[in-house]
Order: sequence, then structure tokens, then C-alpha cells
Amino acid sequence: MQQALFPIWMILLTVLAFFAMTRLYNRFSYSFFIPVLTATVLIVIILVVLDIPYKSYMIGGHWINSLLEPAVVALAYPLYKQRHFLMTHLFPILGGVLIGAITGMMSVSILAKIFGMSHPLVLSIIPKSITTPVAIEVARGLGGNASIAVISVMIAGIFGVMAAPMIFKFAQVHSPIGRGIGLGSASHAIGTSKAAEYGELAFSMSSVTMTLCAIIGSFLGPFVVWLFQI
Repeated sequence: MQQALFPIWMILLTVLAFFAMTRLYNRFSYSFFIPVLTATVLIVIILVVLDIPYKSYMIGGHWINSLLEPAVVALAYPLYKQRHFLMTHLFPILGGVLIGAITGMMSVSILAKIFGMSHPLVLSIIPKSITTPVAIEVARGLGGNASIAVISVMIAGIFGVMAAPMIFKFAQVHSPIGRGIGLGSASHAIGTSKAAEYGELAFSMSSVTMTLCAIIGSFLGPFVVWLFQI
């Protein structure tokens, strides 16, 4: 009986941790208090203290993980609501998305070359700015490691969200379109959740940018590998 209830306890642990950290973030809106970061740290601490193996946690955790792809698809709704605005500003938006996607992949490839990273590691982190479900498939297609790809996606998303307010202030980016494209291209789904704080338009821009970056990145990944002879 206890064994059957264990996955439910793990699901509850995840939901409650995220809910508690969201309340904390709403009260103290500092970038380093974003729920995806603080909830992850809290869960890790609990698992270590209670000596719960990661595999045991994922018995329940994989049910939450399975909701990731439907959640990404659900972002089509704000995109639909802003469809007329998107058609009016189609070329500036596509230009920003294309630059964001190219910059994201090429910058990490250049840095990997400079620091002499191993071949499998480079192939795994190239899709770091693409949303997780697509990044996993791109990394596998390139010959990289899916687990490392997931970690790199998380790091890119969290760091991008933490750095975004400072970058927007320094670069004087006040437009919701610019903020949405920046967050969506650099920080995918995590950035899109941050973009919601800047209004519905920024959220819509971020969701469409994340989707387009995933499509563009799927084709761009092999080209980047060929270009840099990785």
C-alpha cells in the first residue's frame, strides 16, 4: 500500500514545493527567487535529507514531466489571440527570432571551441536555448547526450530569466515585443513564464519565439556542427 502511494507523495512534494516558492517569489520578486530554481533546490534538499534516490522520486516525477509537451502546445492560445498583431509585424518578429536562434547556437559553439570542451558535451549543449522536448531530440540527432541537454536547457533558462531585468534596464529595452523575443529565444519556457510579468503581448511574443526557435533550431543544429567542424 505504501509502495503504491509513494508516486502520489512525490507528485504532492513537487506541486507543494513549487506552490510555496511561487508564493515566496510573489512576495519578494527578486530574480534569484524564481520558482523553478528555488523549488528545484528545495526538492533536492528534501531528497538528500530523507535519503530518497532520484529514481524513486521520478516514479511520481515522470507524471509531471509528461505534462511538459502539452504545456508547450497550450502556448498556442496566446499566440492565437495575438495573431493579427503578429501578421502586422511579421518581418521584424521573424528577424528577431532568427537572430536569437542563430546567436544562441553559434555563441555556445564558439565558447565550446575556445574552452576545448569534449565532442559529446558540445553536441549536447548546442540546443540549450530550445525548449526541452525539442532540445532532447536535437541533441540525440546530433549524437549528444539527452540528459546533459536537459541540464543545459535548465541552466540557460534560469540564467536568462535572472539576467533579463538587468539586461533590459542596461540596454533600455522597454518594448514588450523586444522583451518577449529576448526571453523566448534565450530562455524558452522558463523565459516565457517570466515574460508574462511584462504583459500579455510580451508573453505572446515569447511563446511564438520559443516555438519558432524550436523549429529553426532543429534545422540549424546540424549546420552549426558542420560549420564549426564539431
